[in-house]
Amino acid sequence: MADLQDEPQTATAAVGKFGDFGDLDALGDLDSLALPRTGASVEPVAGSLERARELLAAHPIADGLSGLAQALRDTPSHDIEHGERTLETDIPRLRDGGVGAQFWSLHTPSGITGDGTLTATMEQLDLVRSLVAGYPESMRLALSVDDLADARNCGRIAVLLGPVAGPALGDSLGTLRAYHALGVRSLTLAGTRWTQRTGLTSFGHEVVREMNRLGIVVDLSGCTPETMHRALKVAQAPVVISHHPERVPDDVLRQLRANRGVCMVPCTAASLRETADHLDHVRDAVGPESVALTGAYDTGAHHAPDLADVSCFPRLIAELLDRSWPEPDIDALTWGNVYRVVRDTDFVARAMQDRRSASTARVTTLDDM
Repeated sequence: MADLQDEPQTATAAVGKFGDFGDLDALGDLDSLALPRTGASVEPVAGSLERARELLAAHPIADGLSGLAQALRDTPSHDIEHGERTLETDIPRLRDGGVGAQFWSLHTPSGITGDGTLTATMEQLDLVRSLVAGYPESMRLALSVDDLADARNCGRIAVLLGPVAGPALGDSLGTLRAYHALGVRSLTLAGTRWTQRTGLTSFGHEVVREMNRLGIVVDLSGCTPETMHRALKVAQAPVVISHHPERVPDDVLRQLRANRGVCMVPCTAASLRETADHLDHVRDAVGPESVALTGAYDTGAHHAPDLADVSCFPRLIAELLDRSWPEPDIDALTWGNVYRVVRDTDFVARAMQDRRSASTARVTTLDDM
């Protein structure tokens, strides 16, 4: 029996070529920043690129969104171990780019609806788990913050499963719990009947609370500002905005900072400089503890020549060094903030489960009296 208890609502997220989130080409639309759109290459100051690589060796990139799962499903013949130039991601370029962790999106292609969404999501989940198991010397599945740390310490690239698209829940908390049991650690709320233009329904509140209890990161990408505000009021754990198609309003960013959440800036502007400008804006608006990076590679989104694939992250870090970003801010941007979100999400889940266990024990004791 479905858990949905509210009146059906019209989904608010647009349907685009990258699943029910919407057209990720829109991630490059930073017109509100009033910047010139140019694809000209950027040459870092001598020494900056070398220093960027040194920093990433110590604090690698935790990439907020990769579309590799869907790309591999559409490319049955591939060699990501030695290099796959038909894609924007492979293991050698992940190494060159200083990437230490990635969230692998399980969003499904546009046009799939109903039970087909669940089936397609499960197939992608199976593909990712099998792929990671096939490269144990390079990748490691991360189901907790301890796994994330262990992968980094062992020189492996941590793969976190998610985000799953909200519609793939089928309006069922039981399905959410099943996803968690299979390793999913992030889910986007957009595109469902329980996210409205004016906020969340009561069932949407239940979804957020259950995600917190399980230890699944709440991703607000694609939601309306009203839904973001409401979810941030309900959430007990930090939330993320990993791949929003337009600039996140400053009032949402301020509430995100109070939540200790993170806005992940996608590398999809018309130029490397524009991506750096967007990072400057978020850091200036809410501080270095609330900003991280999303590559959005293999999603079909546009990337500037200097950020053409996952190996290009050091060039972006070099640009930030040239802009006098202090190294602690860069450490937070690349690894620290995402690691903290995963850590705090795990902590909140354990605390909520402990409280539930203690409450159950008290009820049992009273019944025995």
